[in-house]
Amino acid sequence: MTTAPEDRPAIAAAIILQDGKLLLAQRKVREGSLSWQFPAGEVEPGESAEQAAVRETSEEVGLTVHATKHLGERVHPNTGRRMAYVACDIDSGEAHVTDTEELAAVAWVPSSEASEYVPYGFAPAVEDYLRSKGFQS
Repeated sequence: MTTAPEDRPAIAAAIILQDGKLLLAQRKVREGSLSWQFPAGEVEPGESAEQAAVRETSEEVGLTVHATKHLGERVHPNTGRRMAYVACDIDSGEAHVTDTEELAAVAWVPSSEASEYVPYGFAPAVEDYLRSKGFQS
């Protein structure tokens, strides 16, 4: 029996800006193709979206961050999964692939190149946050 996307735990995504650039991770997906996304993963039982975003950032890209703002939630139009978007600031570390099973690469992307990495755009709440920080995707 397959679990419907809406019945699975929400995914928490960390939105991280540094020096005017946005952190994206190149995720390995089942079909073997690669997709650029935010550091993200499932919210575990008893965990908030903010806690999950912080944990996933550490596990996937080796950064210690803290959540600064819950940006919003939506059902992802492509996957049907519930998504929570959390703005995070870096406390320490350098971004690199720490989860080699899930990720192929990380990149600090300037706004001028964002559409090359994510041609379908970001969630409206994420777009609003990025614009408020001077990042025009």
